[in-house]
Amino acid sequence: MANVIDKFKDKRILIWGYGREGKSTEQFFRRNGITEHIEIYEGKIDGIDESSFDYIFKSPGIAAWDLSDKFTSQTEVFLEAFGDRVVGITGTKGKSTTSTMLYTVLKKCLPVDVFLLGNIGEPCLNYFEEIKEDSVVVFEMSCHQLAQTQVSPHVAVFLNLFEEHLDYYGTMDRYYAAKTNVTNFQKAGDFFFVGPNVPKINTLADSKVIDSPVNFELTVLGDHNRYNAAFVKEIATKVYGCNDEDVCEVIKGFSGLPHRLELVVTKGDVRFYDDSISTIPEATIQAVESIDKVKTILVGGMDRNIDYTILEEFIVARKDVIFICMYESGKRIYDKVSHSDNVVYVEALKEAVEEAKKLTPVGFACVLSPAAASYGYFENFEDRGNKFKEFCQ
Repeated sequence: MANVIDKFKDKRILIWGYGREGKSTEQFFRRNGITEHIEIYEGKIDGIDESSFDYIFKSPGIAAWDLSDKFTSQTEVFLEAFGDRVVGITGTKGKSTTSTMLYTVLKKCLPVDVFLLGNIGEPCLNYFEEIKEDSVVVFEMSCHQLAQTQVSPHVAVFLNLFEEHLDYYGTMDRYYAAKTNVTNFQKAGDFFFVGPNVPKINTLADSKVIDSPVNFELTVLGDHNRYNAAFVKEIATKVYGCNDEDVCEVIKGFSGLPHRLELVVTKGDVRFYDDSISTIPEATIQAVESIDKVKTILVGGMDRNIDYTILEEFIVARKDVIFICMYESGKRIYDKVSHSDNVVYVEALKEAVEEAKKLTPVGFACVLSPAAASYGYFENFEDRGNKFKEFCQ
């Protein structure tokens, strides 16, 4: 740990981006006595004079490619120091649920400090000084955090791969390449757990495909969560030696996270579910198939030009479900399937909820599962989910 900090002493450091991670990076340096030669920059890359700095910390939300070795990140520095204690979890969907479920299991079953950090909302450098030799860190890793990282965790997890973030990466190849850094730098003795729809990755780690869900009932809904639980069970028992029965008991009791197939309210015997985390068509299809007696689904949001063919075909096939489309991507979907009598279009979320209240019969369910990003209409998916909850009351 000391060597990682020492290499930054008396160096010229630029923090590029001053959001949550940028502020956390500045605080990390100040806590460790590195206060000189630090600058903050929030502009475009062509405004950076690389020759003026030894290290440039890029915030994960900034899209930039083919960067020099001067560029680094919180994730890379943390892995340099503690990679042997990290379970890094990535994938298009299920990262937060799997990370939290594994953290809950390990916290219960291991006699050591267990941390839950990363994309889940806790910048890793905030806890740098608290990590001990025997600590375990469950680290949710976004594609953005992995994109320029040249260090991989001891235990790497790649849950799944679907079309996503093309507004940021431009191509699926570039998006996939960012994700693969979770295992690209692993070595013999490390572990790599991967989902069946992820293209084969050459790795030096002990690799295992998780292609079967757990075979017991869960509190959280959906077959996709049974697969998430299978990853958790395998890691907890095979890597960390946790007792199988204890692991199963904790997994069964795990109640999930907000905005992920979350039962919001039951009014007039109509159930309203918040699945605002849904930003791809596959997630919306999972929602329909996971919840009993779904009648209305609210879809649409920011249009990032992802391919909605699979959802459009699903809408036409599922005549028993009414799809209420909204916003820009919802309009695009509606225009493709408007010939089907189970689809309607409204302008925004409030109107969609009002329409759902009229169209959802007693004993059935309404689900917000947008298959689209929230940006441009809401602060984030949490804000979208919270607004939905308000409108459902």
